Amino acid sequence: MRVAVISDTHLPSLIRSPDELGPELATFLTDSDLILHAGDVVRPYVLDWCEQFAPVIVARGNNDSFEDDRMQPVQVLDIEGWRIGMIHELRPEERPVAELLAEGFGGEPLDVIIAGDTHYERIEYRDNTLVLNSGSPTLAHHREMTLGTVGFLEISDGRIHAEIVALGNPTADLVPWRPRHLLIEDRRFVCEGPGALITP
Repeated sequence: MRVAVISDTHLPSLIRSPDELGPELATFLTDSDLILHAGDVVRPYVLDWCEQFAPVIVARGNNDSFEDDRMQPVQVLDIEGWRIGMIHELRPEERPVAELLAEGFGGEPLDVIIAGDTHYERIEYRDNTLVLNSGSPTLAHHREMTLGTVGFLEISDGRIHAEIVALGNPTADLVPWRPRHLLIEDRRFVCEGPGALITP
């Protein structure tokens, strides 16, 4: 199962639709089985736009003042035997996983924690837990009109491949993000390395 992870789309801003930034986000979402949005959607039509590609589940962000059946403050899912929790804000994310679980999920054990809010990408495996923040595809590192980052999880029984993907062609002097990937098999960390770029 391929799960796309996005966050902090913050539309409308200087743009009203993700299409105005170019085709990269749509290209990324096209092959998804499920889209997880970690909040700060701002307008529900963004979720409708995403849903043309796959079903959408959302964690409410601090800028999400609308009601939508797809959105809850905290989302917990079971996918192929992996427990995945999603919340908008868990700052500071570098705290011990036990603290993140206690604050965001009532101490419930999880295999994957997904958060947003910071607009900075994060992917790491620690304390037997994958921690993922996909950054923002539209406001990377809080820069307007800049193609940013997204994430995905390829999930099967006993295996997760997680990746941060840079949309477009980032340059170090513009937004110095790093595409990264992690592989977990049989509940054990296997490897990490550079990720991929999606270019026009």
